[in-house]
Amino acid sequence: MKTFSMTHIGRRRETNQDYMFTSETAVGNLPNLFLVADGMGGHAAGDYASRFTVEKIVEYIAQSQDEEPVTVLKDAIAYANHLLLAEAGADEAKTGMGTTIVAATLCGERLHTANVGDSRLYVVNQEQITQITRDHSLVEEMVRMGEMDKEDAREHPDKNIITRAIGVGREVSADFFETVVTEDDTILMCSDGLTNMIDDADIKRIVLGGRDIVEKAERLVETANVNGGKDNITVVLIEPFSKEGKEIC
Repeated sequence: MKTFSMTHIGRRRETNQDYMFTSETAVGNLPNLFLVADGMGGHAAGDYASRFTVEKIVEYIAQSQDEEPVTVLKDAIAYANHLLLAEAGADEAKTGMGTTIVAATLCGERLHTANVGDSRLYVVNQEQITQITRDHSLVEEMVRMGEMDKEDAREHPDKNIITRAIGVGREVSADFFETVVTEDDTILMCSDGLTNMIDDADIKRIVLGGRDIVEKAERLVETANVNGGKDNITVVLIEPFSKEGKEIC
């Protein structure tokens, strides 16, 4: 396994409300762990929400005795949601804060993914780019119901309105996915600061065209900024079967 991650404030924001965590080695009973969060809330609240949520998920997983990845991720997300909601209730400046989360862990060829909100995980190879996660957003709901097509959704003024987030309710519902990855696959996790600025076809072209994993990540962030950089941009790239880096399991 080989990984590289980076985050950038973008060209329009005053603060970076994205936060990430990557570990190629075990966290608790999970063989590795990758997290991307995109906070929301006024002033520093979004920044706080994303960082706090990621830290609490890592804290829970590190102490969990469960070995089933879905159970571990589900319980960790619920734990972080409960604590973030309490934080918001205790400080008026943090009222209404929340965050997306996309989480992943790999064991052998099996990729386990969880998401809440519209941060994404893709699998990219020579044949195609596949979005594994499902956006929890207003426009995505409209696309699923046949009320809007994908192209119109990209430009819709309400495209950033999400329908699920960590920290906004007592219960949080994450989606879970299990994917088999192969030797030619690259995994991309990102905040919507990337996907709102670059379409899937160009993401695929950049991921497949870079010299190495570092150049690929840098070119993704650079292109998002060249295209407007309207939001914070976070990218995590994982090459599961690279001969360099850690074994996956």
